[in-house]
Amino acid sequence: MAVEWVPPKSLIDDLWGTSALSTYDPLGEGILMAHQKRWVEDQSAFKAAEKGRRTGFTWAEAWDDTLIAAAAKSAGGDDIWYIGDTKEKGREFVATCAGFASRLAGELLDIEEFVFEDVEVDERGEAKTRQIAAFRITFASGHRISALSSRPANIRGLQGIVVIDEAAFHQDVGKVIEACLALLIWGGKIRIISTHNGNTNAYNTLIKEIRTGIQEASLHRATFDDAVAGGLYERMCAVKNRAMSPQDKAAWYSKIRRSYGSRTEAMREELDAVPREGDGTMLALALIEAAQHQDYRVARWVPPEPAGSLEFVDWPEQLRRDHMDLWIKEHITPELEKFPAGALCALGGDFAMRQDRAAYAAGYTDQMLHRHVPLIAELRQCPYDQQKQLLFYMGTWLRERRRLQGGVLDANGNGMVLAQEARQKFGPERIVELMPSDVWAREFTPKFSAAFADKTFHIPNDLDTRDDLHQFRVINGVGKIPVDVRTEGTDGGRRHADAAVALLNFYAATLGGVVEYGYQSARKAAEEAGRHDDDDDGRFGQGAW
Repeated sequence: MAVEWVPPKSLIDDLWGTSALSTYDPLGEGILMAHQKRWVEDQSAFKAAEKGRRTGFTWAEAWDDTLIAAAAKSAGGDDIWYIGDTKEKGREFVATCAGFASRLAGELLDIEEFVFEDVEVDERGEAKTRQIAAFRITFASGHRISALSSRPANIRGLQGIVVIDEAAFHQDVGKVIEACLALLIWGGKIRIISTHNGNTNAYNTLIKEIRTGIQEASLHRATFDDAVAGGLYERMCAVKNRAMSPQDKAAWYSKIRRSYGSRTEAMREELDAVPREGDGTMLALALIEAAQHQDYRVARWVPPEPAGSLEFVDWPEQLRRDHMDLWIKEHITPELEKFPAGALCALGGDFAMRQDRAAYAAGYTDQMLHRHVPLIAELRQCPYDQQKQLLFYMGTWLRERRRLQGGVLDANGNGMVLAQEARQKFGPERIVELMPSDVWAREFTPKFSAAFADKTFHIPNDLDTRDDLHQFRVINGVGKIPVDVRTEGTDGGRRHADAAVALLNFYAATLGGVVEYGYQSARKAAEEAGRHDDDDDGRFGQGAW
């Protein structure tokens, strides 16, 4: 049976069946959708757009470029260079700008076809010249909008604003991006706009570097669904003089999705801005092993043998507390005491009780902004009260003897209760009750992954921890743990990448500002979802974590 695609809600959906529909003008608040407005309003020297097809970034750029080229130099006017991946796109872009010039400034501009002399100096110092077919329009201000039919070798020589459209599809993406960055030295501006073309494409690498802060640039993102939510259907109907109805909107949206047939990855890449995955592995084994530190350790607790017919969970409360106090004294306190004096510390927790492992990572950030996790406490089939006992001990010790920056704790299942109690004990400014989402993961997993690549993350030298981290996959463009994958640990028990989740949560806790991205009320989320499970299998939505 074919998938029933349901379009995202937009303003028109509140008007069906009301009298307001008859007077509704889709263009009443302007021709630009919200994401297009944000793009035009952003005057950063370097900005990039990660987009789904037909989301209108290039059209908005043409609008902005027309206004810039029409302005005098004293008013911020400048020349525009458009470099598309095909000759046809270049001519179309210039024609769009000419149309805007006519409507906005009353300038009737002819599209001129000319030859661009591209000069490149080779490594021997010899100049080589080639001729590139190009199109341009010239404004009364003296400024021009030029579109080149192929990438000039000497992009560095261009002055003004350079627009690279569909960058991921240029023949040598890496060199295009590298050459563009040199423009910033001379005060130029760069606009890179593209859909994705694979997970390993240099454009995707650029996007990840911007997202992780390695590359300084302003990043915009809009999928096909974002555009639909912003009024794409309504604008299409206005332009085509097409009658609007909820049935027509659903049919239009579904037709676009279904046109990809079984090519799901292609649909996600072109409409949802999700690069095709390759094998999808987020962390290579070599990167994980390079991060492992011989002196850092995993302290593992397992329930003691039954006392007669009594399992540990059935022991009297005081006996259970005494047992855990002794284990903490022997295995946890000595490791915490090794943390540097005055260290800024954090905690990351992944709750489990009946299956998998509960894991609590404790570490600190040093003066070079390296993250260290000298200790992971891992618990198998540990009663709730003893997990709370351990977590509260670690948090209190770090708060009173070092500096506790904060903690991110899994708030799925019974983890919700523990995370809430930790928040009450250590304060909402320190503890995040995390119900993860793709938005949260899209923000933090690239940074987490980058820390391994940069060799700024240091973790215990432990086989199970290594294998847990290797379970991360890039699914729909987001790093997560597949929900249906279980591995066997060195003790023969089941694992669900528990140490990996604790480490990710620790890393997020060290960054600050995680609340505004990942936090929502765990109680509210559970009530809305009708969830009352008492373990961690539902982590991170459907299909993963």
